[in-house]
Amino acid sequence: MADKQISLPAKLINGGIAGLIGVTCVFPIDLAKTRLQNQQNGQRMYTSMSDCLIKTIRSEGYFGMYRGAAVNLTLVTPEKAIKLAANDFFRHHLSKDGKKLTLLREMLAGCGAGTCQVIVTTPMEMLKIQLQDAGRIAAQKKLMAAQAQLSSSSVVGAAEPAVETRTTAMQITRELLRSKGITGLYKGLGATLLRDVPFSIVYFPLFANLNKLGQKDPNVKAPFYVSFLSGCVAGSTAAVAVNPLDVIKTRLQSLQRGVNEDTYSGILDCTKKIWQKEGPMAFLKGAYCRALVIAPLFGIAQVVYFIGIAEFLLDMLPKHQA
Repeated sequence: MADKQISLPAKLINGGIAGLIGVTCVFPIDLAKTRLQNQQNGQRMYTSMSDCLIKTIRSEGYFGMYRGAAVNLTLVTPEKAIKLAANDFFRHHLSKDGKKLTLLREMLAGCGAGTCQVIVTTPMEMLKIQLQDAGRIAAQKKLMAAQAQLSSSSVVGAAEPAVETRTTAMQITRELLRSKGITGLYKGLGATLLRDVPFSIVYFPLFANLNKLGQKDPNVKAPFYVSFLSGCVAGSTAAVAVNPLDVIKTRLQSLQRGVNEDTYSGILDCTKKIWQKEGPMAFLKGAYCRALVIAPLFGIAQVVYFIGIAEFLLDMLPKHQA
């Protein structure tokens, strides 16, 4: 793509702004995805995305849909900045004398971007998942306690359902650092790599080629709506393609389990147990939600990135200093 060169600070600012806007818009759907993916064949709480969101609002209030959002909003800026800037960096160095990149080189650039981003993605996702899934586990325990109380209603002094104790990202972080060191925050690193590298290999070449279709002139950027639609299509396609790996990653990064739910020792153990106990369709859990999350997230990201909000802000900075 023959776009003008953008400075590294501008790339980082653009990526950060894009991530903040995108996450704010789609976080409730991401919460539903996490809860649906973590459900096993034990006590199922939700039947669909809409059912999950309705029950979440009823039991936890409107802001219950944004549990874990603070972690995402804090870390999504460096995560998206690294992802988008790294892809540009690798594309620039893999191109020969400004010539068009081959598909293989585009895929290699995407691979490099996906590998770089896991530095931030892994701890961000790990903390987010604990907070997002806490409401599901608490609701499941309350339901089981209520059922047990009904069955033993004739017994004097039956126990009251437990009240959920809310934890924060800082509490989880401190506990992990105390008990396991920095490696505690990187639980599921291998699964995150297995998800994010293929995602980037699919997403970035697909986006670049779709975006080019909207360019009337190779030296002029495509219209913003073309970048948005290209980001949506490429993002949702890549998201569904790697959804089985996202299910495995989500299960491995969950520190707490619901009633009668399996624990896993690693990627192969998780894959085997899901296949044997839940069937192959279990690997598509949350795929619809994930597509709905990723499509606007990357559509918004690419629009902000290619409009170049940061260049405008950086150009204005000297005027205010004068």
